[in-house]
Amino acid sequence: MSEIPAKATESEDPSDGARAGTAETAAAAPGDAMWQSSPPGSIYDYIKVASFAIGAGGLVEQWSLRAEQIFGVPAERAVGMDPIEAFIDPDLRERGQRKMAEILDGREWTGVVPFRMPGTADGGRGEEGIAEVYVMPTRTAEGENAAVCIVVDVRTLRSIETDLAASQSIFGQSPFGFLLIDTDLRIRRANVRFSSIFGGTPDDHRGKGVHDYLPRSEAERVAATMRRVLETGNSITDMHVTGFVPGSEERRHWSINLYRVHSGTGRPIGIAWLGQDITARRAAAREAAAARRNLALLNEAGARIGNSLDLETTARELLDVVVPGFCDLATVDLYQGLLAGDETPPGLADGSAELRRVAFASAVSDAPFVGGGVPVAVGAVHHYPFNSPCADALRTARPQYVPAAEGGGLVQSTLAVPMVAHDTVVGLAQFARTKGSEPFGERDRELAVELAARAAVCIDNARLYRREHERALILQRSLLPPGDPEASGLDIACRYLPGNAATEVGGDWFDVIELPGHRTALVVGDVMGRGLRAAVAMGELRTAVRTLALLDLEPAEVLSALDEIARGLGTPGGVQQATRTARQPRDADLSEVYLATCVYAVYDSVTRRCTFANAGHLPPVLVEPGEDALMLDVPPGMPLGVGGEPFEEVEVDLPEGSLLALYTDGLVESRDHPLDEGLQAFVGALTDPSQPLEDVCDHVLNTLDTHHGEDDIALLMARVQGLPAESVGDWALPREPRSVGRAREYARGQLVTWGLEPLVDTTELLVSELVTNALRYGEGEIRLRLLLDRTLVCEVWDSGLVQPRRRRARDTDEGGRGLQLVGLLSAAWGSRRTPRGKTVWFELPLPDGETGLTDPAEALLSLF
Repeated sequence: MSEIPAKATESEDPSDGARAGTAETAAAAPGDAMWQSSPPGSIYDYIKVASFAIGAGGLVEQWSLRAEQIFGVPAERAVGMDPIEAFIDPDLRERGQRKMAEILDGREWTGVVPFRMPGTADGGRGEEGIAEVYVMPTRTAEGENAAVCIVVDVRTLRSIETDLAASQSIFGQSPFGFLLIDTDLRIRRANVRFSSIFGGTPDDHRGKGVHDYLPRSEAERVAATMRRVLETGNSITDMHVTGFVPGSEERRHWSINLYRVHSGTGRPIGIAWLGQDITARRAAAREAAAARRNLALLNEAGARIGNSLDLETTARELLDVVVPGFCDLATVDLYQGLLAGDETPPGLADGSAELRRVAFASAVSDAPFVGGGVPVAVGAVHHYPFNSPCADALRTARPQYVPAAEGGGLVQSTLAVPMVAHDTVVGLAQFARTKGSEPFGERDRELAVELAARAAVCIDNARLYRREHERALILQRSLLPPGDPEASGLDIACRYLPGNAATEVGGDWFDVIELPGHRTALVVGDVMGRGLRAAVAMGELRTAVRTLALLDLEPAEVLSALDEIARGLGTPGGVQQATRTARQPRDADLSEVYLATCVYAVYDSVTRRCTFANAGHLPPVLVEPGEDALMLDVPPGMPLGVGGEPFEEVEVDLPEGSLLALYTDGLVESRDHPLDEGLQAFVGALTDPSQPLEDVCDHVLNTLDTHHGEDDIALLMARVQGLPAESVGDWALPREPRSVGRAREYARGQLVTWGLEPLVDTTELLVSELVTNALRYGEGEIRLRLLLDRTLVCEVWDSGLVQPRRRRARDTDEGGRGLQLVGLLSAAWGSRRTPRGKTVWFELPLPDGETGLTDPAEALLSLF
C-alpha cells in the first residue's frame, strides 16, 4: 500500500490543526504551505469525514480517528474486522458481500449504506445510521487488490441542509432586519428586510459599518456595545437605537438584539444583529403614557380642586395641580366684577372688563410670567388689549395660543384658556412652557380646557357661596340689635362672631327688649341649620319674639307661642295648618322642619327678680358678687318647633352687681372641645365679674376656643343695677272717689322731690284719668307706682281683668276721651295682665331742655 501510509500517526481532525501553535505555522517554509492544516472555519469543522482501508481479504487494515468517532469503534478493535459483518444489518449482508467482491475486483463504487454500530458489551443493540461511502480500489505491496473507503455521515449533512434552510428563511423571509457582522464590525450579510429599509440590495451593504447608518454619537454607542458583546459573549436584548432612513427626515426608532456567533469549534466569528422598527410602537406608547398622565392629572384635579369655598384658594389649587406636572408657569385672572358680587361683569362681551390676578405659580425659580407683556402682580387689577389673544379667548370662550415674546425669552409656548362655568366666563387661565419643554399640542389643549372648566365650576360655586354667605350674614346682622343695647337697671354687653367663610352662616341671635315698668326681656336663640334659610327663620322668630314681648306675656307663654310659630314656618298653611296636621301621621320632609332653641328671661329692675323660661337651650350662667359662677337650673324643655310639651318658668333673685350670661353653643362646643369641657371652661373664665363688662366679654372670647369658625357665636352679658329705692314711689289707694285727688297729690309730691316740676301738670292729669278708670271699671284695691330711670313711668294697678280699650269718641259724646288724652300726652302707654289683675301704665320723657312737652290744654282742645 504504497499510496497510503501503513499507520495513521497524525490526527485527521482539522480542529487539532487549528489548535497548533501559530509560531510553528509562521515558521513553515513557503514550499511546505501545502501541508498546513485547514484554517479554522473550514468545511471539515462541520462535515464529519472519515477513512479506513480494506485489505485483499476484505478485512479492515487501517482505521482512522474520525472513523472511531463516527462508528464508535476503536482502531485496535476495528482492524481485522469484516466491515460487512460488523456494520451491516443481517438482511443486507448478502448484498454487501457482493458489493465487496466487486470492489476487490478493482471497481470503484459510491453509494449510501445503512449501518449499525456493533452491540455493547452487555449485549445491547448498537445505534443505526446512514453513511455515504466512496470506495477507491488500490493494491497492496504484494500486488493484491485492496480498497480505500471515504465515509461521510449523512445525518450531519442533513443537519447542515436544515441549518442552511433555516438561515435562508431568516435572511430571505424574516420581517425583521437581520445582519451578520464580523469581528471587525463590518456587515458580512444582510437580509432583504434590512435592504428594503436602507435601500439597495443585500449585497450593497457588505463591508459597511454602523457609522454608515446611524448618527455619530448613536453609532459610537452601538459600536461600543457590539465590542462588549464580542468580548464577553453576553447578549443584548431590546436595545433602543435612534436614527434616520435615507430620503426621510423623520426620526426612527429600532429595537436591537445582539448576540455573539460561534464557529463549529466554538470560536467567535462575529455578531448577529436582529432589528425591529418600533417607531409606531413608541409613538403609541407615548400616546398611551400621555393619556395616562392626563388621566392622572384629571384625577388629581378632581381630588385637589374645590376643597375650599374660597375663590383665591381654589385658583391656587388649580395651579398646584398643573405646575410642574402640565406646564412650567401658570396664572389665573378672575373678573373683578364677579369678585365684587356682580352677576355679569361689564365688558364681558368684548373681553375688555377688568380682571384681578388671583394666583401665580412657577416651576422655574419663581420666574415672572413674561409671555404677554408687562408682568402683573398677584392681586393687581388689569385688562387685556382688545386685539390680544387673551381678550379673544375671553370674548369667544375658546382657548388661544399666545405667541412667544420677540427677542427670545423664557417662555416658548403659552395657552390662554377661558374659565367657563354654566355658560359664563368667570376668568382666564394661562399655561406656559419654557424653552426645553415640549410645546403644547392638541391633546394638551383639550386637557387645559378640561382643567380650566373644572376649576371654573368650583370657582363659580365658591363665588355663589360667598354671595349667599354675605347676604345671609347681612340679613342676620340687620336683625341683631344695632349698637350697644340699653336697658333699665342693667349694664349690657354683647358679642356676635359669625362662622368662617368655609361654613355657612348659622341662625344664632340675641335681643334686648325694653318692657313697660322698666323691665327688660333678654333673649338668646339658635335656629338649627345653616345658610340663608336659617338666617330667614331666625329673622322670623326674632320678629315674633319682639311682638310677643310687647304683649307683655309671661316667659312660658312667649315660648309656647313661639313653638306654634316655629311649627308653622315649614307648613304652607301656617300655624293653624301645622296644628291640625300635627296629630295626623305623615312623612315629614326634614328640609321643611324648623327647629330652634331659645332662652327667654324677663328682668324687673324694681324687684331685681328675673323670670326664666328655656326651650332646649344651654343654661344661663350667674355670677354673684364674691361667689363662683354657676349654671342656673332652668328646666330646658323641648326645642321650638317640636310642640306638645309645656314650658316651665323659674324665678331667680339677682343681687346687686351680679352678672348674668346668656350664650349659644358655638361658644362652648367645637369639634376639638366637647360640650361639657366647654361649659366648664366658660364657667371658669368668669372669675372677676367686677371688671368692666366689655372687658369681661373680651376675656371670655380670648380664653375659650372661639376661632374654630365651625359655628356662629352669640354672647349676651348683663350686670344687675336695680333701681334705687328713692327712684320708686308706691302707694295703695282705697276704692273711693277721694282716691283720685290723693293720687294727684302723691304724684305731685314725688315729682317735686325728684325735681321734675315741668312734668307735674301732665302727670297729674294722666294719673287722675287712670285712677278714675280703675275706680269706674276695675275691681279691688288700687295701687299707684311711679318709677324714675331714663324715663318716668306711672303705673295704676287694680284687680280687674278687663283690659282698657281705646275708642274714638264722637263730637256729641261727653266722655270716652280719657285714653285718647293719655295717648296724646304720653310717649307711650298700655296695659298688661298681672297675676292678680291688670296694670295700666304710661311713660313720659324726662325734660332735657331740648325735647318740648305737650301742653295739656292744647291736647284737650285737640280732642274736640
